[in-house]
Amino acid sequence: MESFQNIYYDLSRFPGRLKVADSGMGWKGKNADEGLTLESGSINGAQWSRGARGYELKIQSRSQGVILLDGFQEEDFDRVAKCLKVLLGVTLENKEHALRGWNWGKAEFNRQELAFNVQNRPAFEIPYTEILNTNLAGKYEVALTLHLDGKGEGIGTDGKLGGTKAKGMKGGGALDQLAELRFYIPGTTTTTKKEKEGGEDGELESEDEITEEQNAASNFHDTLSKMADIGDVAGDTYAGFQDILHLTPRGRFDLDMYETSFRMRGKTYDYKIMYESIRKFMVLPKPDEIHTLICLGLDPPLRQGQTTYPFLVMQFKRDEEMELELNMTDEFIEEKFKDKLQRRYEAPLFSIVAQVFRGLAGKKVTSPAKDFESHHSAKGVKCSVKASEGILFCLEKAFMFIPKPAQFIQYDQVAVVVMSRVGGAVSASRTFDVTMEMKRGGDFQFSNINREEQKPLERFFEIKGIKIRNEMIDEGPSLLQKALNDGDLSSDEDVVEARADRGSADEDEESVDEDFRTESESDVAEEYDSAHDTSGSEGEEGGPQSDPEERPKKKTKTGK
Repeated sequence: MESFQNIYYDLSRFPGRLKVADSGMGWKGKNADEGLTLESGSINGAQWSRGARGYELKIQSRSQGVILLDGFQEEDFDRVAKCLKVLLGVTLENKEHALRGWNWGKAEFNRQELAFNVQNRPAFEIPYTEILNTNLAGKYEVALTLHLDGKGEGIGTDGKLGGTKAKGMKGGGALDQLAELRFYIPGTTTTTKKEKEGGEDGELESEDEITEEQNAASNFHDTLSKMADIGDVAGDTYAGFQDILHLTPRGRFDLDMYETSFRMRGKTYDYKIMYESIRKFMVLPKPDEIHTLICLGLDPPLRQGQTTYPFLVMQFKRDEEMELELNMTDEFIEEKFKDKLQRRYEAPLFSIVAQVFRGLAGKKVTSPAKDFESHHSAKGVKCSVKASEGILFCLEKAFMFIPKPAQFIQYDQVAVVVMSRVGGAVSASRTFDVTMEMKRGGDFQFSNINREEQKPLERFFEIKGIKIRNEMIDEGPSLLQKALNDGDLSSDEDVVEARADRGSADEDEESVDEDFRTESESDVAEEYDSAHDTSGSEGEEGGPQSDPEERPKKKTKTGK
């Protein structure tokens, strides 16, 4: 038996002791409940390379995937290689990493990890268990989303567990975690498929090879999805919902419900979301009495490039009915989801989706507060956040504004609510603004709220014990009087100002423009009119019979 001190297991914060015997190997941390046990028959291979804390031993196991043991010294190589060969019959391979810093190389799909090689040397490896999701971010670009441990649970971050047995927890011991990787894969690749053709009249079946040309990025994405158990191969689908409208992120997605996660499949993006990432689950009736919203609060949030979505918002029609039969047996439901799920559903679509989510995720459903009802007997009021229109819902313990930007504000974090009018006299008399000043600084402003919703909101704020500062009481009469005064003065003042701007135009209007002639007196009309000789009196000024020399001279305008 060989023993090694100060060894870290899967990037854990605290070291432990590693023991290697002919029956297998084991690691034990500071506490009695932390440890790793690996039988000799489950080890496929071992690699030695530079690591974060010196030198690293990477074990490829059948049962637990890739195991990282870090903290060895350079002189430990011969000792480790000898004990693995003699005791376990495993050959230790010495691998050197690519240190050139190049970002152009070759990606290889190994049995348990994705390797990125530069000049036939590994630059980095990513175990498939760490990959949460993969998407085609462009025609030649593939994005990888990695598991994040936002709560600090697992692998040494809470001081209780030195390693990980769960999926996607290797990075939880670090303060900074890698969230996303993107691969640029141009060009096309050729794939070969075999098709069997049945023989006739006793002939044997034959196999024909069909060669297809496929986008290289799409081929990479499909291969990675299979290797990392992303998608249909991740397990049996318990339920599926087609073409569900999402307000955040915008688009229509198909929902596939699995045992520990669900998938959103769209035309461009696919998302895999773990049920344990759901922190809030809300069912909110829309004030239009036609739609119902289902809102999921996620931590860590959903990522789409540089954009994060902490809330998912789905919209359903209330009168849309459906029938659903879960892909489960009655015995399985009774054993694992007793009183949470039922085998068959026949109800409105939003109700079935909410019940399936609640049963699989085990989350409590939050609804609007019973103490609030708007002027039109709705559970939310329409308002705006900057240029975005939405609905503000009053829950039992918090405000919720959706769809975008979604904002969740707890009542106990609000110092005071300020109700005021902003804008001109006409708009201010019909709408008002609500500003929530927070105890820790900052504020949230909701504008363009209908004037009729003031009393219901004030009554609800008083019930919840939220301080109110109403700035509309003092300015209400003054705004109205100002509007009336402005209206009275404008009628006379506007006329005077308009005349002053026109200069001598009023003087010209008072005097007759003797050069002006109507259509019947125009030269064109006289030339083509058969009765032009009798179309005016001879004595009329400017008439056809008058002498041009006797016409009165045009009045000369003098500048002021």
